[in-house]
Formats: sequence, C-alpha cells, structure tokens
Amino acid sequence: MSGMAAILAGLSSIYSVCSESAGIAGNLCAFVLFVSPIPTFRRIIRNQSTEQFSGLPYIYSLLNCLICLWYGMPFISPNIILVATVNSIGAVFQFIYIAIFIAYADKSKKLKMSVLLVLVFALFAGIAFVSLRFLDSHTRQLFIGYLSVFSLISMFASPLFIINLVVKTRSVEYMPFFLSLATFLMSLSFFAYGMLKGDGFISVPNGIGTILGVVQLALYYHYSSKYDDSSREPLLAYA
Repeated sequence: MSGMAAILAGLSSIYSVCSESAGIAGNLCAFVLFVSPIPTFRRIIRNQSTEQFSGLPYIYSLLNCLICLWYGMPFISPNIILVATVNSIGAVFQFIYIAIFIAYADKSKKLKMSVLLVLVFALFAGIAFVSLRFLDSHTRQLFIGYLSVFSLISMFASPLFIINLVVKTRSVEYMPFFLSLATFLMSLSFFAYGMLKGDGFISVPNGIGTILGVVQLALYYHYSSKYDDSSREPLLAYA
C-alpha cells in the first residue's frame, strides 16, 4: 500500500507541475500580446494624436480582463490563481493604453472614451457587488464563470475580423506572424491549464481560441509568400 501511495503521490505531483507549467506559459504568451500595441501608442505619443485609431478594443479588453481576473480570484475559483495574475497584468496594460488614448484624443473621442471607461468600472463593480452580496459560493463561481466565457468569446471578434481581412485581401499584411503565434500558444496553454484543472470555463473558450489560432497560422502559411510583414505594425483593432 505504501508503494502505491508513493506512486499516486508522484503522479499527483507531476500532474500539478504540468498544470502550473501550462498556466505560466499562458501568462508569458499573454504578456507578449499585452505589449504588442506599444508601437501604436509610441506613434500616438510621437504625433500627439490618436489619428484614425480606435480605442474601443482596449475598452473591451479591459472589461474582459477585469471579469476574468474576478473569476480567477481564490474566493471565487480556488486553485486557478494564474488566471488572476495574467488578467491583473492585462488590466493594468489596458488601463494605461486607454489613459494615453484619452490624453491625446480630440474632444469628442476624449469624452466618449472617458464615459466608456467609467461605465466599465461601474459594470465591474456591479458584477462584484452582486456576486458577493447575493450569491453563495457555488452559484457565484457559475455566474462569474459564464460571464467570463461570454466575455472571452466576444473577444474572438478581433481574430475573426483579421481572418476575414486576410481571406478578402489575400495578404497577411495585417496579421503579423509572431502575434498570431503568441495568440495560438496562449490559447493552447490556457486550454491545457483548464483541462488539467478540470475547469470548463477556462478550457472551452481557450479551445475555441486555439482553433482560431490554428486557422490564422494556416492562413499565414498559405499567403505569406505574397507579403513580407517585417516592416508593418499590428492592426490596432487586433491589439
């Protein structure tokens, strides 16, 4: 019996290492995505204008990070702290991007983005209040889990837009390879993390993201011979 217990303990340890490794890999790949808009914002600061760029992707991303951060908190979902860490970092980056955008936007954009930013924090505060005040622990996890899945799936509009653009233009001009690769690896890592943790709220949306990542890489392979993306910045809508 002691030998069997040792074997089970060893397997449990390996299982834990694998799941945590997948989560850490997902965090690292996500960081690459978080810093990818930096060239765009360097341009905004240099020109002191947001030009024709849209700030809406960063508003959506901030809300998504806040919801997923809440889901990953230990008092909502125990043992998935790496979901909280990656989304806390993401929320900070998105807030900084939004602040820069507001600082250099014209008056109408500045007002619109400021209102949207307040609404994002108000909505998140409402979600947090309702989940803590009115729901028990199990229902709270389900409630925030479904919100996080809906939020993550809504974020797929951006890669779908890029995929559609690539097919229409037959060019990978707006789909940089390393950004697509980082997206795929992040989704794959968190899909594995969710599977190993037995958490469908993590594995399902990231499984969809993994499939979209494969499609993007396949399209890149198919069309890359027609375009060299080395001198272009990522499309803002994707960031």
